Amino acid sequence: MLKLYAMFLTLIFLVELVAAIVGFVFRHEIKNSFKNNYEKALKQYNSTGDYRSHAVDKIQSTLHCCGVTDYRDWTDTNYYSEKGFPKSCCKREDCTPLRDADKVNNELIGIFLAYCLSRAITNNQYEIV
Repeated sequence: MLKLYAMFLTLIFLVELVAAIVGFVFRHEIKNSFKNNYEKALKQYNSTGDYRSHAVDKIQSTLHCCGVTDYRDWTDTNYYSEKGFPKSCCKREDCTPLRDADKVNNELIGIFLAYCLSRAITNNQYEIV
């Protein structure tokens, strides 16, 4: 019985290891896939509450960001031309953003710059001085 338990644990470990390796190898494809799907969700965004729009709202309110790279991504959407920015782009809870860019979250730029800095440090860490 103990050998069976150890075998299952080993199998689970190997599956997790393979998943981690596959995720690392295909990280760029996964990133591009997420970006393309998120851009599609922004283009098809509406306030009726379908699952894509709800996911966009949840992502923007949780991560305190607006759009894929910044708030200007919304200017190409039908929703923006009709109603402006969605409420999930608000910096404060009591705002009603229409087309005022100063009321929306744009911290994603800082997150992106932090990512670029950490990547540059990691890439330069192994160079011979």
